[in-house]
Amino acid sequence: VQLQAFGGGLVQAGGSLRLSCAASGSTFSSYLMGWIRQAPGKEREFVAAVRYGGISYYADSVKGRFTISRDNAKRAVYLQMNSLKPEDTAVYYCAADSSIARIQSSSGLDYWGQGTLVTVSS
Repeated sequence: VQLQAFGGGLVQAGGSLRLSCAASGSTFSSYLMGWIRQAPGKEREFVAAVRYGGISYYADSVKGRFTISRDNAKRAVYLQMNSLKPEDTAVYYCAADSSIARIQSSSGLDYWGQGTLVTVSS
């Protein structure tokens, strides 16, 4: 599975952005899809994940503000980010894995692609 994330940019605090991830490969349906982020000088951290059937998972820090979704027909995953805060500033990566534990630990991931930078100004 090859992944490409896009949609990042500069936004003011309180604003919104929608990230998209395009996936290629015939086994897209086999994987949980997720978003991981890494802020400058910090470790990667889990943001959100979604199963093929639509069950979703969120980090506590984004619950209620971010929404993950996937379009299986288009092999795409989205992250709608609302009420953005300066601490959401990071490079956001799209990830694919068969294990929710690995996505939530942001470690040992099966696949993850080039990220997209999100900058939230105060």
